[in-house]
Amino acid sequence: MLVLGIETSCDETAAAVLRNGNILLSNVIAGQDEVHAKYGGVVPELAGRSHVERIHAIIRQALTDARARWQDIDLIAVTAGPGLVVSLLVGLNAAKAIAFSLKKPIIGINHLEGHLLSIFLQETVAFPYLALAVSGGHTDLYRVSAFGSYKTLGRTRDDAAGESFDKVAKMLNLGYPGGPLIERAARSGNPAAHKFPRAFLENGSLDFSFSGLKTSVRRVLQNRRETGESRLSDADIAASFQEAVVDVLAAKLITACKRESVKHAVVAGGVAANGRLRQQVEAAARQNGIQVYFPKPVFCTDNAAMIACAGYHRYRQDKNHADNCLTLDAHPNLALEK
Repeated sequence: MLVLGIETSCDETAAAVLRNGNILLSNVIAGQDEVHAKYGGVVPELAGRSHVERIHAIIRQALTDARARWQDIDLIAVTAGPGLVVSLLVGLNAAKAIAFSLKKPIIGINHLEGHLLSIFLQETVAFPYLALAVSGGHTDLYRVSAFGSYKTLGRTRDDAAGESFDKVAKMLNLGYPGGPLIERAARSGNPAAHKFPRAFLENGSLDFSFSGLKTSVRRVLQNRRETGESRLSDADIAASFQEAVVDVLAAKLITACKRESVKHAVVAGGVAANGRLRQQVEAAARQNGIQVYFPKPVFCTDNAAMIACAGYHRYRQDKNHADNCLTLDAHPNLALEK
């Protein structure tokens, strides 16, 4: 079974061709960092315009790389939400046009489901497992009981972890996107130079909150400017901030595994590529007898291979999951359970 995946939920224009759920024939991704860098974050209108300019070439390249013809495609899987509506509509309308013209089934996929199942692009994980989806727009904990069966255990109440990385990088004048730049700066800093707050919330909640941490960083920088104090370098602040985020993410993932009596965990999403996060989670998992899995970095950032993978498994479960290409629509706040 050959699945064409299309992903345009934010600022990556991506297409992929996947055979039988785990044989990746092509995976084409065009980022927009150069478009949004000077603004320090994604500008929706510019993101949508960039998708329009690139989508057709990206899909054609995916087919070419896979050595596939249009008529070889058995299913089109496309991100229907959540995400920026101006971005979602570009990929969705391209997919609908292809499905209509080829008379092929189409299935709208939740972007988060793609992240939760991205590990299956490289290896098989036994169900049930706990999944931490951590990116620029999401910081969520799920129990994954089977393909299509997800239970939300915790989510961010304000800023997502990746968004916090971007905002702190902007405060430090490091540039955009912030995640890789913070990690790079932190390598020469001391993570114990300053004790930033860890928001574990009340009553053992598995929710996340990073707005207070972001505010604390701003205050430290403001105090440094006002007093001329040079004890904390930018690298120290970056390292200490990163450590605060990683501590909370790792602790809550392990806590969730214990509460759910689950011995397998997956960390996915763009922030899952962070080396310090991987070190901390792996160390904590070993201490608690938990097997943890990380997708390869190319499958952590937004990509169409994971959308094709999710589409394949949903369609295999029940062909009635296929959508009507004339009525399928974008849902910027689409809940995973739906």
